[in-house]
Amino acid sequence: MKLKLSALALSAAFFAAGPAQAQTEIQWWHSMGGALGEWVNDLAKDFNASQKDYKVVPTFKGSYAESMTAGIAAYRAGNAPHLIQIFEVGTATMMNAKGAIVPVADVMNKAGLKFDPSVYVPAVAGYYTAPNGQMLSYPFNSSTPVFHYNKDAFKAAGLDPENPPKTWPEVALAAAKLKASGHKCPFTTSWISWTQLETFSAWHNVLYASKNNGFGGLDTRLAFNSPLHVRHIENLGNMAKSGLFVYKGRENKADSTFVSGECAMITGSSGLSGNVKRNSKFGYGIGTLPYYPDVPGAPQNTVIGGGSLWVMAGKKPEEYKGVALFLAHLSKPEVAAASHQRTGYLPVTKASFELTEKSGFYKQNPGFDVSVNQMVRKTTDKSRGVRLGNFVQIRTIIDEELEGVWQGNKSAKEALDNAVKRGNEQLERFQKANKG
Repeated sequence: MKLKLSALALSAAFFAAGPAQAQTEIQWWHSMGGALGEWVNDLAKDFNASQKDYKVVPTFKGSYAESMTAGIAAYRAGNAPHLIQIFEVGTATMMNAKGAIVPVADVMNKAGLKFDPSVYVPAVAGYYTAPNGQMLSYPFNSSTPVFHYNKDAFKAAGLDPENPPKTWPEVALAAAKLKASGHKCPFTTSWISWTQLETFSAWHNVLYASKNNGFGGLDTRLAFNSPLHVRHIENLGNMAKSGLFVYKGRENKADSTFVSGECAMITGSSGLSGNVKRNSKFGYGIGTLPYYPDVPGAPQNTVIGGGSLWVMAGKKPEEYKGVALFLAHLSKPEVAAASHQRTGYLPVTKASFELTEKSGFYKQNPGFDVSVNQMVRKTTDKSRGVRLGNFVQIRTIIDEELEGVWQGNKSAKEALDNAVKRGNEQLERFQKANKG
């Protein structure tokens, strides 16, 4: 009798499991590793548990640049994912990839889901919106550069741990005290172009490129070799010579040196906060980006970084319905607020910011609101952000040229002039390729 019951139970379980086999899979490619990779997996897991028709499958595809290259190759081969995370540098390329993407607003509307771009933080939504006002991608891990610092190192150096440097001259003075106290890496930075040229420009309300930093047309040209830019890179070069600034590599290579305690101060993504909170062994503080106090209008506002989710073309209607439901899930105030609080990325909707504020999170975690406050200021034509074609290649050129400055082989002016010249060649190529 027991055997018969077991057989019946197994049979019932088999048939009950039947509908699960019919789930529509949504492939999601991303570039989030470590603690952020766990966050992405948890988002998919929570959505999958909330309904039975769709299963989001997240797949790590390497760095931002690697993931973007893989996505383009997959589209050409006819096997692109449904969703792909693309960093902000790839926005102009994706916008001009005619036929390869489906605007997120279309996906939501066709699925019968109400889609209102006004619920998103304007500075975030605006970056991913076409000139006709249509939102093209879903703001996901939106970040902005902030100033992270080690409070324990500050105490040991005789610095006020509750009062981080607010200007670049103050950063240099703090770095000198940290070095004198025995710190071998007083200051470093990740994402050199993003933090020290792109955001630096917006923060000081000066152009990074013509045509309102590329928002005004593809015939934009680079402008980051102005006297102010040269002065800043020259100052960083002098700090490098005296051991106050230590270059730790391209992209976000420097992040781990701050988390480990090796470097005491870093300008980097607000999205580093979650990693620091989880893995560092020291008192941690967040300050606003430094600025030059003699520059009129500074500080203005910082610019967006991180990535957004793009919907790839060529999928079935029922698959797009699953994509739309997943994006709607991510937009829920409680989901978006939890993501912001867990990672340090910006709250992408106004409701998620308000929910976080009401919960007392910012009072319990001082500094986590810095990124939001830097972004919500009124933008100008010079500070809205930077949207260029072949931007990945331009950033690589900037890295190459500035490495000559950090090594003491090039002057700041020579490096920036070279970067502008070589970068403009990339812009001209992109303009020619996208004339139609």
